[in-house]
Amino acid sequence: MGELETEEQRTRAEVATYLRELADQLDDDGEVTLELGNRRVTLEPVDPITFKLEGESDWTAGEPEAKQSIEFEMVWRRAVQGDEDASLNVERTDQ
Repeated sequence: MGELETEEQRTRAEVATYLRELADQLDDDGEVTLELGNRRVTLEPVDPITFKLEGESDWTAGEPEAKQSIEFEMVWRRAVQGDEDASLNVERTDQ
């Protein structure tokens, strides 16, 4: 088991570049490497993939700003032989 969940502020252009690179990796039918901040994880997506997309706006009357977000999630199931196949190795990239 393992999980990589992290966040950092980026420009719209930086996010677009990151998503394009992720899309290119998905097109290649091999491993997908996710890097954010000083952490990295490599996954091997397989078909079929369940794709979830959510857009949200959260605002309270009287507040000067609304918090808006776009979230997406991709889920797939893959065959495993044991713990090693099922685990997720999150690496630190600042060592």
